[in-house]
Amino acid sequence: MFKLSILIPSLTLLISISLLILLAPRILPNHQITISLPDELDDLSLFNKAIAAETTFPKHPSHKNKLRLGTIKVHQPKIAFMFLTNSDLHFSPLWENFFNGSDPHLYNIYVHDDPYIKIPPLKGVFKDRLIPSKRTQRSSPTLISAARRLLAYAMIDDPTNLYFALISQHCIPLHSFSYMYRFLLDARRLSRNMEFPSYIEILDHSDSLFDRYNARGDNVMLPEVKFMDFRVGSQFFVLTRRHSLMVIKDRKLWRKFRKPCINVESCYPEEHYFPTLLSMEDLNGCSKYTLTNVNWTDSVDGHPHTYHPYEVSSKLIYDLRESNSTYSYMFARKFSPDCLKPLMELADSVIFKD
Repeated sequence: MFKLSILIPSLTLLISISLLILLAPRILPNHQITISLPDELDDLSLFNKAIAAETTFPKHPSHKNKLRLGTIKVHQPKIAFMFLTNSDLHFSPLWENFFNGSDPHLYNIYVHDDPYIKIPPLKGVFKDRLIPSKRTQRSSPTLISAARRLLAYAMIDDPTNLYFALISQHCIPLHSFSYMYRFLLDARRLSRNMEFPSYIEILDHSDSLFDRYNARGDNVMLPEVKFMDFRVGSQFFVLTRRHSLMVIKDRKLWRKFRKPCINVESCYPEEHYFPTLLSMEDLNGCSKYTLTNVNWTDSVDGHPHTYHPYEVSSKLIYDLRESNSTYSYMFARKFSPDCLKPLMELADSVIFKD
């Protein structure tokens, strides 16, 4: 009887602790993780290296035309594809097809993976493309840090990276690599030494813009960011090297955007930092549109519409390509992992047939 009286409370305590661990994320408030001083200093050191290297690299063809088209491939500009993920790269086979047969001198791949989440080892073109990564969390400035980290590593890694495309694990390509390369790096513009634009959504209106501006507290963004300068846009972008350098050089706006939010429900720093910074620094150098199609018509809890297998069709791909601008969308999100099979069935006949 004595042993049983001890055993029952012990079992009860063990079960209670197990249930608390299991249910805590659902019943406790969403606490933002903060960026530690060591992590901040690590990033600052990385950014300074990228800035210093930029002054010593040979001038890129976009700055001074050294390119003879079709001859010296080492001088051809590249597109850096930067995957920001906190889960398995579900659509890596589709991306493998995207890169398949393309000249490897024309692109680079970089992956930022949350080290707190265990995912299978990267394979194929993604193998050995993981950069030193840090923890990320939705509705926190850690997503800004991760994107800036990707930009800095890509800039240091290859001075011929001219465009930097930020992509999520839920993104799929809508065109072939060659189609996208021709669109971004039009040989005629390159030969005329014309400036290339960045493709990033920049909007000055939104029903929730005021709440988002004050998500860190009333007037906390002042004086660096006035409400009239505050912008919203897509988290995913395609930036030029010139604008990427602006991003990693920034200290003034980052001091504000790195502050934790009081109102987490209105906190989406990654959707504001980049459009606000580039709008203030060089609005005319940006297209103000994104190349990633996102369906917000039936968003849930701040997440866009998620496409499921029964929705995947050739018509969907064609519809997702269409934009209000003069150019086509290059990527689309958000797709559930089980969409891979129907998408692979459309890869050669639709997606990569431009």
